Amino acid sequence: MNERARGLALIVVSTTLCAAPTLAADPASDVSTAKDLTAVIALQGMPCGEVVSAKKQGENDYLAACKDGNRYRVFQNPEGRVIVEKK
Repeated sequence: MNERARGLALIVVSTTLCAAPTLAADPASDVSTAKDLTAVIALQGMPCGEVVSAKKQGENDYLAACKDGNRYRVFQNPEGRVIVEKK
């Protein structure tokens, strides 16, 4: 993956993860979070199609379930890098 795509992925996830406490009270935020996670997973080159549900596991840590059946953990490591792990 090129550096530009990684940078975009980091921006998208960082924005999503930092705004999550504010968005948690808003049902429309679920759709926004799912779209952001879909973009991050795609930018990491992982198959997904579309995130259909996302469960917040902790600060800057989500479990995303995709339409195609794949599940991913999307989180920020201590160095601030966004990581997508297949579950």
